Amino acid sequence: MTHPHEGAAPALRRLLDLLASGAATEDFADVLADARRRGAPAAVLAEIDDATWQALRVHRTLRQHRRREAELTALFDTAGDLAASREPDTVLQAIVRRARMLLGTDTAYLTLPDETAGDTYMRVTDGSVSVLFQTLRLSLGDGLGGLVAQTARPYATPDYRADERFHHTGTIDAGVLDEGLVAIIGVPLLIGGQVIGVLFAADRTPRAFSPDEVALLCTLAAHAAIALDTAKSLADTRAALAELNTANELVRAHSAAVQRAEQAHDRLTDLVLRGAEVPDVAAAVAALLGGEIAVLDAEGEPLAGRSAPAAELAGAVAASRTEGRSVLHGELWVCAVLAGHDALGTLVLRGRPDLDDADRRLFERAGVVTALLLLLRRSVAETENRIRGELLTDLLTAPERDPAGLTARGRRLGVDLARPHLVLVAEPAEPAGADRGRLAGAARRYLFGSRGVSAEHGEAVVLLVPVEAGTAGDPEETARQAAEQLARLAGFPVTVGAARPSAGPAALAAAHAEGLRCVRALRVLGRAGEGSSARTLGFLGVLLGDGHDVDGFVGATLGPLLAYDARRGTELVRTLRAYFDCGGSLTRAKDELHVHVNTVVQRLDRVEALLGQDWNHPERSLELRLALRLRLLAGG
Repeated sequence: MTHPHEGAAPALRRLLDLLASGAATEDFADVLADARRRGAPAAVLAEIDDATWQALRVHRTLRQHRRREAELTALFDTAGDLAASREPDTVLQAIVRRARMLLGTDTAYLTLPDETAGDTYMRVTDGSVSVLFQTLRLSLGDGLGGLVAQTARPYATPDYRADERFHHTGTIDAGVLDEGLVAIIGVPLLIGGQVIGVLFAADRTPRAFSPDEVALLCTLAAHAAIALDTAKSLADTRAALAELNTANELVRAHSAAVQRAEQAHDRLTDLVLRGAEVPDVAAAVAALLGGEIAVLDAEGEPLAGRSAPAAELAGAVAASRTEGRSVLHGELWVCAVLAGHDALGTLVLRGRPDLDDADRRLFERAGVVTALLLLLRRSVAETENRIRGELLTDLLTAPERDPAGLTARGRRLGVDLARPHLVLVAEPAEPAGADRGRLAGAARRYLFGSRGVSAEHGEAVVLLVPVEAGTAGDPEETARQAAEQLARLAGFPVTVGAARPSAGPAALAAAHAEGLRCVRALRVLGRAGEGSSARTLGFLGVLLGDGHDVDGFVGATLGPLLAYDARRGTELVRTLRAYFDCGGSLTRAKDELHVHVNTVVQRLDRVEALLGQDWNHPERSLELRLALRLRLLAGG
């Protein structure tokens, strides 16, 4: 009798052969059936049955391993596609094909949202036979894909038409029916938690999808998301590179012009730093641009080149100032010369109506350099005027303190007090609504380029204007012109009073008092905003000045004498009154004063030094007599 194990051996060898050859599952059951037909004992059949069960377990394990190996191979291939291909359509087509192959479905497809149309479209399909299905467009949120996109989770249905978990539409159902799909699974394509598409696999018969199949499809969807994100990044990079290339072309196109403009700017700035004047800069700009340059000051007066009618250029200058750029006016280019909002002048270019952008910028750079030059000149002038203004303030405050020192100090500053000067006293016509600081600035601009001096003193601005050799120095005409120009520069009406030409600290101080009285008289006479001189107003102006201000009149007329008497304990005022009361007789005056006649002469010489040589002229002596009489009546 054959041993049981020997009876089972052929069957066991056959099972091993089946495992080795990868036979179908049904072939393993045939081994046990053959043993029964041969009449094998029960013990042998039991052993063969147990071996068959074990062989089937090994068979299933091997099949799973082969399937995992195929899946891993497919995933590796997909990763290789991602690394090797830069065309997203090629990669997506490969992913969809592998999804269909690995899951063994009839078809697979991928949908993406269309942000412009506001719906979803079929990007890639594999295994599809329906044109209607391939061109299907899905409204956002509809169908199985809408459920996946809204929840960002995988969903599977064994029977799409009977599943009520998602919203059915006639369009989608028609497409699915035309393709003949029944079982469908969809998984999201995710980038940073955002759904950017859905990957599907579908069968035309009912089917349940295992967790392993869902996981595999999710992995493929992740690869598809990477492919799309990479494609977007590449597209963005290409667009950025295209923009950079365009910008580089523009930079290269303008680099020569910009370099030329910078070199021109450096050349002009170097001219300024080396002490060049406005005509030098204008000549350099004219050579660079091949045209004719004119430089006008803030009042339209030419500083270099030909003059131009200010009225005709006013609109162009205003437009240039508003736009901050040069403007074309007829065949002239006009550029406002600005320092912040302060207009310093105007540049005018003739002979180049066809100015291109590069040369236009060069012209505008010339405006900036010209502004720098004018600001430097103004700064120097203002500094000089401030120092000279301090001299003028000391002169008006205490002329008798050190006349020789004041004169020497003036010479060092370029102001010869020994030469005749006109003293102008300027006040805002309406002090309540005006700014004396603006008037002081207007006075500096009015005197710019001359050897004149201005300073704020009291409630007014005082200007010391030298009388040039060979001119009469007419106070009336000078005051009238000064009132007009100061009003235009300051922006409000200005009243100006002028005294006769005077020389020397004491005489200039007296002239200031005369000019101040003239301003007060103009105001009382209702002529505020005009310019005039005390000589023109006569004694009416003196008497009306400041509303019968007796103390002011006496102080302005006798001030130097009163101050001298108070400081030295002398009697110059008493001597002068006695001299006038005695009809100008020295003998009678010395008897009245009980002093020697030489003492009277010495005192009158001091009066002349303090009041000026014209103190005994009829008009001036009448002022002095009136002031002495008023002082006596007031108890002085």
